[in-house]
Amino acid sequence: MLLRGSLPQYDGETALPELAAPVTIDRDALGSVTLTGLSRLDLAMAMGFVHAQERFFEMDLMRRQAAGELAELFGIDVLSHDRKIRLLRLRARASAILQQLPGEHLQLLDAYRAGVNHGLHALAVRPFPYVLTRTRPVPWRNEDSLLVILAMFLTLNEENFNRELALSSMRAMLPEPVYDFLTSPAGNWDAPLLGEFMQLPPLPSENDIDLRAINAQKPADDFSRTEQSPGSNSFAVSGQLTGGAAIVANDMHLKLRVPNVWFRVRLIYPDASSARSHDITGISLPGVPSIVIGSNRHIAWSFTNSHGDFSDWARIRINDTDRAQYRNSDGWQPLQIFTETIRIRNAPDEQLTISETEWGPIIAQDHDGTPLALVWTALQPDAINLKLLELERITTAGDAAGIARQFGIPVQNFIAGDRNGNISWTLAGRIPGRFSSYDPQTPADWSLPGAGWRGWLDYDLYPLLHNPDSGRLWSANARAVSAEQLKLIGNGGYDLGARATQIRNRLFERDQFSIVDVQAIQLDDRALLLTRWFELLQKTAESFDTRAKWLQPVQTALADWTGKASTDSAAYHLVRAFRYEVMDTLMNGFVAQIRRNDPEFQFPRLSQTEWAVWQLLEQQPLHLLPAPHQNWNELLQHCLQAVAARMNQDGRFIIQKWGAVNSAQIKHPFSRQFPDWIGRWLDMPSDPLPGDHNMPRVQSPNFGASQRSVIAPGQEELSYFDMPGGQSGHPLSPYYGSGHTNWAQGKPTPFLPGLVDRQMKLVPPN
Repeated sequence: MLLRGSLPQYDGETALPELAAPVTIDRDALGSVTLTGLSRLDLAMAMGFVHAQERFFEMDLMRRQAAGELAELFGIDVLSHDRKIRLLRLRARASAILQQLPGEHLQLLDAYRAGVNHGLHALAVRPFPYVLTRTRPVPWRNEDSLLVILAMFLTLNEENFNRELALSSMRAMLPEPVYDFLTSPAGNWDAPLLGEFMQLPPLPSENDIDLRAINAQKPADDFSRTEQSPGSNSFAVSGQLTGGAAIVANDMHLKLRVPNVWFRVRLIYPDASSARSHDITGISLPGVPSIVIGSNRHIAWSFTNSHGDFSDWARIRINDTDRAQYRNSDGWQPLQIFTETIRIRNAPDEQLTISETEWGPIIAQDHDGTPLALVWTALQPDAINLKLLELERITTAGDAAGIARQFGIPVQNFIAGDRNGNISWTLAGRIPGRFSSYDPQTPADWSLPGAGWRGWLDYDLYPLLHNPDSGRLWSANARAVSAEQLKLIGNGGYDLGARATQIRNRLFERDQFSIVDVQAIQLDDRALLLTRWFELLQKTAESFDTRAKWLQPVQTALADWTGKASTDSAAYHLVRAFRYEVMDTLMNGFVAQIRRNDPEFQFPRLSQTEWAVWQLLEQQPLHLLPAPHQNWNELLQHCLQAVAARMNQDGRFIIQKWGAVNSAQIKHPFSRQFPDWIGRWLDMPSDPLPGDHNMPRVQSPNFGASQRSVIAPGQEELSYFDMPGGQSGHPLSPYYGSGHTNWAQGKPTPFLPGLVDRQMKLVPPN
């Protein structure tokens, strides 16, 4: 009864005091919501109402994640997260950002907040997670919507904080040629949109490093970990290749959960200055009153994480005679001291003291113990806004790219196409403008001339590509620009480029495209990156004595190689494991020197490790052969034997098929707290999933495409959209897990909502 009491309202009428005119809320068979009203403000209020009823707990988690307030709900188990995040004081910064937003944005936030709190109050019983945790939801505030945006900044940017700290340690402890080789910003899998291929560094010489003399420990599992990173695929073809409207494809890669992070919604409201109506369909992020990606019947737009460098570390000089002072360009200045109170469920409150400089909070130390202040775009008061809403009224791809640079979001690759066939690419979001002589990959003393940021990068300096001659655009988190432009954007751990290359090559295989053709590229699970690894493994297996019993399963598995990450392929599983074992073994020789001083050191995301490893395998320099191996074939044999030993189950060497390893584990946050039979009811099915990281169909058990869409603006009825995890967050809702099966099987679901399944109305009180 308690569970049913917290079900969303799907029928009838509800009065909202602040509403100016009625709003109709239609749901189709999947629970996709269509909001129809007379003003955007009324629809913002209605969106808040619906978000709260379907997803308030998930909204609460996102604002608490960004604010460092999870321990108030879950106790000491999450205290370490709150301690780390509270150092950034994001709630206080969100409140400060509110003071700078234009009036129209504040009105939308006011309306959305009112809708959220009315939706929450209208439930007969508070959302079921609060019943289970015996807590009560806290009403929504305007700054909470900004905290949800900041939570996305953390998701997409936080990895780079630790990456640059690790790079600093590498630079300090490795010879320069070794560092340059390992951190190459380019490789042979590059597929940039702009610029030529970059010059690649040579192998380090024997005078630089001799791995035979370094006693390396057991390899750490570094590279399988770093290849799973928030990213996305997006690509577009222009009207010259479709015979009409452009086609824009997008699949955004995130950790997957139940319910999904996105919420399907359509907005219909009249234009105040003309007789036409606005009709926007796409996905929203519960907690924010805007459409993230989608279409407005004139343009379709998409995002992928840019993986540029949008955070730096400033080395702070503390006054030896007065520890409350630090040095800036004008001399000694007082540190700003703040105290934050962390509330902990079933435990006393904890006080946290934070020291801040003019550049940011001091939250880390460099490799030599020097205090470091984090400088991050999200901490700047004018980095966040709601300008994304303006896409709802834009009618051309060129205008969309022009406004995108002003968005207050984590910096993204932005691709737009319009119904007249035009396509555009640029970067969306604010980019720091750095001094030309400053190296952002290494912490620096910002009190010195020429170090640090000089404000925001001028919009005119943003890269832009409009209607390329090829009629094709692609983005997959890899390097997209020339070496000179890369200096402006920075390298925040770009992707290797295998996905981008595979997408680009598929786009050039055809001269004409339909929506079905574009969808086929999204679902491409060919393992092109692993082709030469398969050949290397085959050669290595042949170098053993064929009488070895453990070799038989290897030969049997290799015989089923199809060149795809298909669910029934044992060969793919084996080759993939061999690749990571070789990479970890080879790179472990380089990292051993660093771990002498820092035993916990882990390699950061180094996008070109694949290229570096193959330079070693092809040239086979003896001085770069890690100890204790005597020759390169011995190292490869050792790696294959190590893989075989790990796959040994109860004395039998069994190579599982890829689908058994790569089966879905898309879970509700609470499912692990219950017996299995309840947990299985809350979670999505454990389907075997094709695909992997270095191919267009990115898929691991709980990471991958959080949505897939292919949209031709003006032809939305023919377009499609899929997402995992479903629309509703309530397990008794008919829309819990809705549409998930199509996503898992790669079957297209119509982009526009279908026939009305349930309808309710929000009305003014009188």
